[in-house]
Formats: sequence, C-alpha cells, structure tokens
Amino acid sequence: MAKATDGNGAPVPQRLLAAATRLFAEQGYDRTSVQEIVEAAGVTKGALYHYFGSKEDLLQEVYARVLRLQQERLDAFANAEAPIERRLRDAAADVVVTTIDNLDDASIFFRSMHHLSPEKNKQVRLERRRYHERFRSLIEEGQRAGVFSSATPADLVVDYHFGSIHHLSTWYSPEGQLTQREVADHLADLLLKALRP
Repeated sequence: MAKATDGNGAPVPQRLLAAATRLFAEQGYDRTSVQEIVEAAGVTKGALYHYFGSKEDLLQEVYARVLRLQQERLDAFANAEAPIERRLRDAAADVVVTTIDNLDDASIFFRSMHHLSPEKNKQVRLERRRYHERFRSLIEEGQRAGVFSSATPADLVVDYHFGSIHHLSTWYSPEGQLTQREVADHLADLLLKALRP
C-alpha cells in the first residue's frame, strides 16, 4: 500500500493534485503525461494509481475540490442568521474570491472539461447544478419576501452572475488595478443592483 505522506509529511494526493494542476495549467491536460505528473510530485506511478484511477480522475478532482469548498461556504452563508440581502451578497462575493484563489483550477476545468468521460462529465455537471440551485434559492427567497425584484427570473440572474465568474480566468491578473476583493465586491454589487425592486 502507498504511504499517505512523503518524507516531509506532505499528503501524497495533495502533491499529485498540485503537480497536475501546475502542469495542466502550463501545458494543457492533453499534453501532460502521467510520467510528468509523478516526476513533478516526486512519487511513483503506483502512488498515483493508488489514490487516483487515472489522469482523468485527477482532472475531475482539480475542479471538484474547488466546488466542494464553494458548496460548503455557500451552505454556511445560506444558513446564516442574517437578512437575505447580506447572505446573498456574501455568497456572491465569496464565489468570486474562491474562484480567483483557485484560478488555475477553474481555467483548467473550462478548457479541459470535454476530456472527461460522459459519466464523469455528468457527475461534475450535477455537482455544479446543486451549487447553482442553492444559490438560486437565495434569490428566490428574497423574491418571495419582496426584497428582490421578480421582474427577471432567478435562473437568468444566476446565469448572469456565474457568466461573469466563468470569464475571470481570461482577464483577471493579481498585478492588475483591482484586488480580488474589489472585483468580488463590484460583481456582488452588480448582482444586487440587478435584483433591486
């Protein structure tokens, strides 16, 4: 059985994901070999296959780990004891910050999702839909309460916000004029303006 950590105590799965993320971002998923990943991670192919069944499993996990983090955080915001405007704004800003924090993961996913098998692709889409539905439920809660306008269907509002987020990897730069927090605040404010009665 492969050891869960290397000599320095770093978890092997984490090392493999870090190496895969860097190489997929630099070279592209299809131009990165399993051998390059294990060499960069400092492990054997046996260790990779112990934790991940294939290179495709690594690709799926690159995105899934970010989505799990975002889902946990969204659930916390949605369940908080705060007015609906605050909960939605916090959730809307947070998904921007966590996407920017994991920009390589997000860009790899959108560039390489077509490499996933139909079954894995379906699984990822279901997880993304779960996130979007939870986010939409906040908008619908505010619409039912009369706090948000119902003029635009909640589905379109969700698509509007996440369309902006999905393009972050094409233009956002840490060296740019806006910090990630400023970008998050601007996009969250635009969302709330779109919902103003």
